[in-house]
Amino acid sequence: DLSHEGEHSVEVQLPFLQLWWPKASIVPIVAADAPLDMYRAVGAELADAVIELGLSRDTLFVASSDMTHYEPHDEARKKDQAAIEAILALDEAALFKRIAEHDISMCGYGPAAIMLAAAKRLGAKRAGLVGYRTSGDETGDYSSVVGYAGITVT
Repeated sequence: DLSHEGEHSVEVQLPFLQLWWPKASIVPIVAADAPLDMYRAVGAELADAVIELGLSRDTLFVASSDMTHYEPHDEARKKDQAAIEAILALDEAALFKRIAEHDISMCGYGPAAIMLAAAKRLGAKRAGLVGYRTSGDETGDYSSVVGYAGITVT
């Protein structure tokens, strides 16, 4: 997602991906606001293309997004937990519902939904939380934070 304050998150990840997989081909995709069905269709088409090309075992999808933006630490953690639980359940519909219900300012919910749809089409069965932190954990200022989560889907 290159549409919000997290606009540099993709660029930050690219050097790590290039270091770990120097011969990797990278195909960036930017997703604008759209209905959930559109994100699901894009995810399904991406997965089908990967299958058709015989690249299922060699493909990594990365969805990049900040979580809650500029709220007090405890409130951000609570909101982000609701979104994280939906992602861990591999449920993009629940993610959309929780974002609306809790007014979560996660800017990359579209890429996350696309990734979940593609991963499930490719056989993903589980997700795990690698870690969660807020900017306050680094700066010590907990009055207005941005949340970050690392989640794997396999």
